[in-house]
Amino acid sequence: MSTESAAEKSAVNGIRTALGVGGVLAVIVGILILVWPGKTAMFVAAIIAIYAIAAGLVYAGLGIFSKTKGGWARVGHIALGIVFIIAGVVALFNLGQTTAWLALFLGILVGIMWIVEGIVALSTLGDAASKGWSIFFAILSIIAGILVLFSPLWGVAVLWWILGISLIVLGIINVVRAFTFKGDI
Repeated sequence: MSTESAAEKSAVNGIRTALGVGGVLAVIVGILILVWPGKTAMFVAAIIAIYAIAAGLVYAGLGIFSKTKGGWARVGHIALGIVFIIAGVVALFNLGQTTAWLALFLGILVGIMWIVEGIVALSTLGDAASKGWSIFFAILSIIAGILVLFSPLWGVAVLWWILGISLIVLGIINVVRAFTFKGDI
């Protein structure tokens, strides 16, 4: 077996492994979202809180140990680090409220984004190849955005379920791809 052939086989095996592992992880997370939506959301909130603490430590470390930054930049990094650390710790100790707040924030954010997306679709109607589909999309997007804004927690719950279902379906597809992948990229 030539080294080119061995390298190609190794690359194919790596891609197959990545597809398979990614697919299995997606299926597991999707099932967790559908079976325990609240606990899974809390777990995600905990990961975000831990990330905030880690980012805070990095910022504080940059401020403390940086020799090239000026005084105000160092103070700013330290202050930002402290804020991140405090936010992360508070979030971890109030995980239920943090999860609810994140859900509310995401619901409002998605509602606003859908309304803006619909307005943008209407504003670019002159450039659209299919004006009918563009108008349909814009109206649907604006209505969906308004509905989510009036009930952001309900909207996020529906989106959370859709995410869980999507992860399961896409995960299964990736596992099948892992077993059928031949190396034709």
